[in-house]
Amino acid sequence: MAFPEAEPGAAQPRTLHGRLAELLIRRIREGEWPVGSTLPSEQALSELVKVSRHTLRRALKTLQERGYIELRQGVPSKVISCTQPRVYSQDFNTLRDVLRYPSNTFRDNKLERYVECDAALQPVLKAPLGSSWYQIGAVRRDEQSKLALAWTDIYILSKFARVIKLKNPEREMVFEQIERHFGVGIERAEVEVTASTLSSEHALHLDVAAGTPSLVIVRRYFDSNGEPFEVSVTRHIENRFAFNMELRSVPRTISS
Repeated sequence: MAFPEAEPGAAQPRTLHGRLAELLIRRIREGEWPVGSTLPSEQALSELVKVSRHTLRRALKTLQERGYIELRQGVPSKVISCTQPRVYSQDFNTLRDVLRYPSNTFRDNKLERYVECDAALQPVLKAPLGSSWYQIGAVRRDEQSKLALAWTDIYILSKFARVIKLKNPEREMVFEQIERHFGVGIERAEVEVTASTLSSEHALHLDVAAGTPSLVIVRRYFDSNGEPFEVSVTRHIENRFAFNMELRSVPRTISS
């Protein structure tokens, strides 16, 4: 089994395991090992192409990363695709593009209070039990129609509570205010999406019936020490929320 020449315009892999990976991929594409079949054993393959088991394993790892085979310890590798699956990337410029609400909405605060992270809040906040937080409960409204779009509970560490007194708090994201006024930046963020129904209290603020279906989005913001400093829980009403995301095909980056 000879190593193939590089395709016109394509760069020849510099390493032996890279060239071997291209050889195995070509054989898969040509149907020598159809989708659903298994490759020969490592020993048989290494003898066939006259390379070490170490080199072969690195080549097989490349095939796995590129989506051609499934590696299973103790059994022959299974062919799962004869073409390389596409990889897609979200069209966001910054983390803020993901976390920020639309600019044509504003926050109508209804509740402001200090709370303690108890057993009920701990799974949401992912913070130590007994830690002190400040809660802002608000309706997010459309700027023009004033229609209630969602209910948001924002929990921030109590030491940041004075952000509520800062200028233009209803239109600026709280995490941006904390960053600017306290110098605490987002090192990492988590976004969790679930479904639920609205409680009587939330439904009253949103002018809908209790039990109305809602999409719940939890956003957690962590500082450079890995500690959460803000958590928001937003309940979006059905038919008043849409999430749009554009995905673009990008090339895979595989080392050879």
